Amino acid sequence: MSLLVVGLSHRSAPVSVLERAALSADAQIKLLQDTVAAEPATEAAVLATCNRIELYADVDKFHAGVAELSTLLAQHSGVGLEELTPYLYVHYEDRAVHHFFSVACGLDSMVVGEGQILGQIKDALATAQELHSAGRLLNDLFQQALRVGKRAHSETGIDRAGQSLVTFGLEQFAEDATVDAWARDKRVLVIGAGSMSSLAAATLARAGVAEVVVANRTFDRAERLATLLVEQYARGSAPEGGTDVLARAVPIDAVADELTRADVVVSCTGATGLVLTAEVVATAMEGRAVRVPAPAPAPGSGARGASGASVVRGELPPTSVGTEENCPLDPAAAQGAQSVQTVQGTAGFSVLGEAAVAGMGAAELEQHAAWVDKGASAAATEGQTGSVALLDPAAEAEAITALAAAAAVLGRVPERRRPEPVAELPRPTPVLSLLDLAMPRDIDAAAHRLPGVRLVDIESLAEASADAPMAADVDQVRRIVSDEVAAFGAALRAAHITPTVVALRTMAADVVAGEIARLDGRLPGLDDKQRSEITQTVRRVVDKLLHAPTVRVKQLAAEPGGAGYADALRTLFDLDQETVAAVSRAEERDAGTDTASGAGDGRRGDGGFADSGRVVGTNFDSNNFESAENRGRA
Repeated sequence: MSLLVVGLSHRSAPVSVLERAALSADAQIKLLQDTVAAEPATEAAVLATCNRIELYADVDKFHAGVAELSTLLAQHSGVGLEELTPYLYVHYEDRAVHHFFSVACGLDSMVVGEGQILGQIKDALATAQELHSAGRLLNDLFQQALRVGKRAHSETGIDRAGQSLVTFGLEQFAEDATVDAWARDKRVLVIGAGSMSSLAAATLARAGVAEVVVANRTFDRAERLATLLVEQYARGSAPEGGTDVLARAVPIDAVADELTRADVVVSCTGATGLVLTAEVVATAMEGRAVRVPAPAPAPGSGARGASGASVVRGELPPTSVGTEENCPLDPAAAQGAQSVQTVQGTAGFSVLGEAAVAGMGAAELEQHAAWVDKGASAAATEGQTGSVALLDPAAEAEAITALAAAAAVLGRVPERRRPEPVAELPRPTPVLSLLDLAMPRDIDAAAHRLPGVRLVDIESLAEASADAPMAADVDQVRRIVSDEVAAFGAALRAAHITPTVVALRTMAADVVAGEIARLDGRLPGLDDKQRSEITQTVRRVVDKLLHAPTVRVKQLAAEPGGAGYADALRTLFDLDQETVAAVSRAEERDAGTDTASGAGDGRRGDGGFADSGRVVGTNFDSNNFESAENRGRA
């Protein structure tokens, strides 16, 4: 049997595909059940996060396994196989182990080095254990991945390279400032009460926000999270003195009302549709009071208000498109003549002016020319040269040709004036910051186009993380991953030969027992002491003869390509294949007992890394293939 992983992530698929392929909790359970029921797989586990969907399985056939797992992923995600296939990746055996350990260390995360993935791996293992879809291979793999991730965070500075997705998202709003400085005294609305929403609420509470409002479909969970925030971050109870944050819970129906008062919204729910549409956000922004600093008072005008700020309606400034002040022609009256597109497209021509003079009579054109000349003279007097530019015949051959064509059509040469400067339309400082961490998305992407709204979602975070600097510690983590992959592979290969070695020693013990029984028949006068001494002597001889070969074959089997040594032993000693299989089945039953007794441990811990790797069994030891966790399977 061999490890196979088929999946897609933010590195292989666009966010739009990940959104559609997202699996609900029920879909994950059904996927696991269908996978272990399929012929190629005997074990299965699903790792589903907002950035990846991966199906791990122990299969006996590579090609059949890939086909079956791909089909099951497409079936349960709702995305057609033909559409999904270009975004899928496949890892097999050692490459699958390397990929999974890299995921556990945060090397494959959108934010490199983030530690939330360890909790998600632990949850995936617990689900597989509850459904009994994880056997010896996947239990060992997931437990060791948790330990490797823990080691990476404890032995390197990978935490300096990465952070949680929540913090990274908030930093997009803070820009040059720190998150704490940006978030201080803001009002926050958190939609959802799961792990990601709870982390966001805790992060903002530590930053010193004025208020956290939690909205959730299950009001009890929202109320519980709000209570925890108040208890944990109340001044005097928190490690650093607390922030006296106010927190309250509201039903999900109150989100629209809370939007009119919130400065920051963080949403991460398991909803399959939009939680906040652009229309809801637009309605909340209408008539919203925007706090802006009041202008400094003139000397002697008296003191300002106590708040030092005024409240104005949030409106965009008007756009200036230039003027035709004192122009003798009425642009609105310019009609009936066709403007020449070639001339209008020439750099430096005023479209408005061309449209105004096209088709006008001689008297009107003379008045207009005098007005233009007067403006050019005034500009020259003030030192502003270049109001009327002359064409260079060599450099402006195309423009001259276009002017000649225009003159032939209009009977005149169009004027060449500099266009009036157009004021840029500044985007106002956002008064509502939306952070969407859900997959599929909770907030309509069209909300970003609303005035005064800034939206950061998974897609924009992926673009921002592509430019994030990589810490030097990442290389050290990669070396740790490579070493751990080699150790894990050696342990698996050594464990593969263990049932054969056990069967060999069982056969030798049977031979000794048979010879002692034959000796009793030939020498019935032996007393118990003599019989015991003879028995021990024969056993020592057999043990010494088998010791060196069995130790050496275990060492050789741990090396790459060492799987053939088990077959050699079975052939040389004519071992019964059924005996070897019986040993393997016995070990599988023992592994199942160990898993059942330790499954609850995977849910314990303080939320940090200290206990995240300790789920079931004993510590992994790559040098002791007969330990409780690494006896292996045939």
